[in-house]
Amino acid sequence: MSFENWAAFAAASTILLVIPGPTILLVVSYALGQGWRTALPMAVGVAFGDFTAMTLSMLGIGALLAASATVFTVLKVVGAGYLIYLGIKLFRAGGTLKAEPRLDAVASAKMMAHAWLVTALNPKSITFFVAFLPQFLDRHADFWTQMLIFETTFLVLAFANAFGYALIAARARNVVRNPRAIRIFNRTGGTLLVGAGIATVAIRSGN
Repeated sequence: MSFENWAAFAAASTILLVIPGPTILLVVSYALGQGWRTALPMAVGVAFGDFTAMTLSMLGIGALLAASATVFTVLKVVGAGYLIYLGIKLFRAGGTLKAEPRLDAVASAKMMAHAWLVTALNPKSITFFVAFLPQFLDRHADFWTQMLIFETTFLVLAFANAFGYALIAARARNVVRNPRAIRIFNRTGGTLLVGAGIATVAIRSGN
């Protein structure tokens, strides 16, 4: 696997992670209600949840890769279309971030388990990884090495993203509740996702 391919994966993962989804809304809810102490347990729970979903997805992708080059190529094209769909949906999301403060006192272990459950058991997580990961896999390189590198990269980024969201929500609550800031954020992220999907289709067409 080339450095360029890894860098593209890291950049795309960063864009996708910062987009608020069910997991981030949960992180923000806890942070708004209970402050910065939620950052570490929530970030650990999110990382473990992503590890669970990503591992299941990678094992399934590995089976497809070994079974049929054609099926794997179709999956990559479908995945590119999925990125475009997510981008358009995000662009049209407007300026709302529906995260209400959770005021009930919860132990760190319970917060961690809650974050893991929401992240790992969300069917959209596995669907997302199945659509997203094939864009960066090389059929001719060792699959297990790629799996280790991609999972490690994604989990470090996921931990940092959740930790950062929790700190921002706890320290700068007006930012996560500012409709104008959220709208700009959504439209920028949506545009980048659509661009990533189109670029993937273009690359596939040129091969």
